[in-house]
Amino acid sequence: MRVIDMHCDVLAKIEASRGRLSYADAPELAANRQRLKEGDIAVQGFAVFVDPALPGSMRFQSCLDQIHYFYDGILGKHDDMTLITDWSQIAQLQDGQTGALLTLEGVDPVENDLKRLHLLYRLGVRSVGLTWNYANQAADGVLEPRGGGLTALGRDIVALNNRYRMLTDASHLNERGFWEVLELADHPIASHSNARALCDHPRNLTDAQARAMFERGAPVHVVYYPEFVRLKGSPETVTIADVIRHIDHFCALGGERHIGFGSDFDGIDATPARLEHAGQTQNLINELLKHYSEEQVRGFAHGNFTRYVSGIGKD
Repeated sequence: MRVIDMHCDVLAKIEASRGRLSYADAPELAANRQRLKEGDIAVQGFAVFVDPALPGSMRFQSCLDQIHYFYDGILGKHDDMTLITDWSQIAQLQDGQTGALLTLEGVDPVENDLKRLHLLYRLGVRSVGLTWNYANQAADGVLEPRGGGLTALGRDIVALNNRYRMLTDASHLNERGFWEVLELADHPIASHSNARALCDHPRNLTDAQARAMFERGAPVHVVYYPEFVRLKGSPETVTIADVIRHIDHFCALGGERHIGFGSDFDGIDATPARLEHAGQTQNLINELLKHYSEEQVRGFAHGNFTRYVSGIGKD
């Protein structure tokens, strides 16, 4: 069953290696091309993540370097990897093709210069998260103790996302910022977040947040990182069954037609058993088919997200 995965951090790993890691089959890359094929990944979201510890003057260059590796090492060397710049392309992908979607995880490299975000759109970015875990010039992340909402710049960025029909990703925002994004964004998404009721981590969504997303028709994509999956009082080892419990919980909140996947492969240092890289994605699908109908699982795998973006329209 073909799968859409809205989040991985391959680009940051390739940049850290200064381009030495081969996207084709480097074992260090959990979401390399070979593993995407093995896992039947139809669309992969490739995040641009710039380390906030970098000096401000170096952040935009880091962003551009990652996009260079995306075009040169991923698209340029693999004809079956197809750049997604228009949402309608997802439904048009043929068997054997993998859509490559460029996303931005935190607007730190934009700093206060919106011209940079215009440029990133022209380079292919189609989903923008305002923050990573901490504060920047746009908003506060989930680990920022101040708990502030969106700044004027953050609101301008959401407005620009709306103008360009980009997704606004709320996965790393603190609660105040989340509610402001839900009010302002035309096309919100949580690209890699789980249920806080099951795993009490600030990166996860409360029931109120999840319900609000589902009422808006917005996608929530479950993440595989054990720190965001582990159930209260559960053993140290996290399993696929634990990931499915988050899906069960979101379904109980009205999310059946809005759930998807956001693995976070290559951005995490641990994984559930038997879901250790993209090539094992069908293990999750097969387990889901024991609990849900084929139609429901196709929705989780790709149908829900495809339906959501089909309503966004063309550029």
